[in-house]
Amino acid sequence: MLIPSAGSYYDEFNLCPSEALRQKLNQAEVLIENWHTLMPATEPKRSVVKKGAETDEAFTRRVLGKLAAFKDIVVINDEAHHAYRKPAEVKISKKQAEEAGIDLDEATRWIEGLDRLHKTRRIQRCFDLSATPFAPTGKASTDTALFDWIVSDFGLNDAIEAGLVKTPRVVVRDDAMPDAKTLRSKLYHIYRDPAVAEDLNRKAEPHEALPKLVKDAYTILGADWRATAKQWADSKHHSPPVMLTVCNRTETAARIEQFFNQGDCHWPELQAPGKTLRVDSRVMEKAEVGETAGADKGYEARLEQVIDEAAIPETRKEQLRGMKKEELLREIVDNVGKRGGAGQNLQKVISVAMLSEGWDAKNVTHIMGLRAFTSQLLCEQVIGRGLRRVGYDKDDDGLFLPEYVNVFGVPLSIYEPGEGGEAPPPPKPSTQIDVVPDRASLELRWPNVLRIESVVKPELTVDWAKVEPLMLDPVATVISAEIAPALGGAADMSKVTAIDLSLLPEEFRVQRLTFVAARKAFAELKTNFQGNEEYLVFQLIRLVETFLRSDKIDIPSLFHSDAVRRRILIALNIDLIVRHVLRFVTEQNTTALTPVFDEENPIGSTGQMRAWYTTKPNMPTGKSHISHVVGDSAWEQYAANVFESRDDVIAYAKNDHLGFQIHYLWQGSRRRYIPDFIVRLANGKTLALEIKGTDSEQNKAKREALDEWVQAVNSSGGFGEWSWDVAFNLNQIHDIVARYGK
Repeated sequence: MLIPSAGSYYDEFNLCPSEALRQKLNQAEVLIENWHTLMPATEPKRSVVKKGAETDEAFTRRVLGKLAAFKDIVVINDEAHHAYRKPAEVKISKKQAEEAGIDLDEATRWIEGLDRLHKTRRIQRCFDLSATPFAPTGKASTDTALFDWIVSDFGLNDAIEAGLVKTPRVVVRDDAMPDAKTLRSKLYHIYRDPAVAEDLNRKAEPHEALPKLVKDAYTILGADWRATAKQWADSKHHSPPVMLTVCNRTETAARIEQFFNQGDCHWPELQAPGKTLRVDSRVMEKAEVGETAGADKGYEARLEQVIDEAAIPETRKEQLRGMKKEELLREIVDNVGKRGGAGQNLQKVISVAMLSEGWDAKNVTHIMGLRAFTSQLLCEQVIGRGLRRVGYDKDDDGLFLPEYVNVFGVPLSIYEPGEGGEAPPPPKPSTQIDVVPDRASLELRWPNVLRIESVVKPELTVDWAKVEPLMLDPVATVISAEIAPALGGAADMSKVTAIDLSLLPEEFRVQRLTFVAARKAFAELKTNFQGNEEYLVFQLIRLVETFLRSDKIDIPSLFHSDAVRRRILIALNIDLIVRHVLRFVTEQNTTALTPVFDEENPIGSTGQMRAWYTTKPNMPTGKSHISHVVGDSAWEQYAANVFESRDDVIAYAKNDHLGFQIHYLWQGSRRRYIPDFIVRLANGKTLALEIKGTDSEQNKAKREALDEWVQAVNSSGGFGEWSWDVAFNLNQIHDIVARYGK
């Protein structure tokens, strides 16, 4: 704003009451610096000359540059919640501060640097600008941590009401089953869904499918993005609208990028690698401080693809191609949606951490939140990335025309309980659960398997008479959602807008669904298929088409059984359908089940368990490498007693904190199944035993995955002979052990 250049808000909004005052602004000597500049200088490690610590005067000259010749300077701290003195009485950990978006080291260095400048040149005035003017305390209430020097408060709600920013619209309801605890739409806080949180909060390869709820959310939000993009294109806007995703970890960001770029996204318009930017947080951090990140040819190629497809002059492209990847990423990020900029044509931005507070992309119209949101502040910070208006046109009454940003997965209204009340009760006595070193002979080992691959012969056939019906439950699939403006934590239900996929029948044609399903099935089988790949594709198209047109798809709702809604349900459950069909490829077409091991930790064992504590009932062990069995139920305690008493049991362990898990697919999401016990029998066999009081469809899916796991591990060799079973009542436990112990 202060530097006299094109795009100054002083000129754009005519903020100066007179031209004379405007010209005085041009006389100001302005220096803009990143807070990293205030860090003390460090000597080169290999320097022969040792100069010692940087003096205050040297620090001042380095930081201020040409302004070092002046005194009585004025400092404007933007995002000033990063520059404060932490009161001694405030006890907060670095982790708690980071959750609130504060770096304690940064805050300390920033204010210490200003102290040194004041010591040598005098700071006449210091103006702090912040949307969140308080220091983190680790408590739910922030009132006690508000900065004492606040003189003007114009909050987010004020800005929304005044029309200075866009109005965020959040999901208020949809046509699927709501969250059981909050009774809200699952699209309101997507990461709150256990299946989503479990799936996204793990190391995963980019090609692994996203959870079904996430894909459904992208399909619905993408439909609204397409409509917005068409409106903008018809209006000859120089840039498309941007969909911003803020996710929890780098692996998730890579999966989302793959989801869009490799064609898993339902909307072809969003399948544009050259218009998709995944912000690598490591590269961005290096860019902030002017350092160089490690080599990553793949990421550099994707940045270059963004430049290649940008609608900018070729001479400018050549300049950008000559930049380091850190500089290039910074250039693209800073120019999202800006005419003639490197990021002018971007449609999607995927970020792990939030983009910097100063990020001023104006064309963000859709936001997808795929991370935990633990505070209202965090929600506002994420949504704030999309609140800058595109334009400031006024209606006949002189009011700004409304602009909106549609938000999925960011729960803008969060109840924060106040302080006070009765003191919490004292903690319950706990027991330490540990590995017993003297029982090394009782150690149990198992392979850590990431997935099971099937080696398929060239000829694929299905006995359709044996194919079980597949139920597609409409209440588990979102087809339409309603969004409403959110203001002050409450949604304005009088201004509800619907996004309904059933209004787009041409986008869900059977032929397209057939090819999408066949492509996914091909990706599953192509690696180990021994025949011609073109013939494999032909067979898969035939099998998928037969299934989709059969009566094997059960939709328990007449309303959702009409042609359009049926096709939409199929599209949103396409991964489930593919897995279901592949289950019934005839036996002769599968030569072997091959385990793919975790390269970082291929073998797990009871000896690797770290000590932990519990207040649950527990029992000391005699035949286990682990000191105690912690029973989640009386059934499990009974099973442990059986193992301790039987001579044909050599060793056992309750699978608690051990890391032994089986991956399986349920409702389109990759889930983890943890069998209850691992038992080593006297005959050398190892038994994975599950204790279940009741059965369900999900439990059947777990058993199928466990059966595949056992077959694959046994065929692979090297881990002895494994078996598995399930006890549905207590009387079966003795019988199961006896049967496998023969």
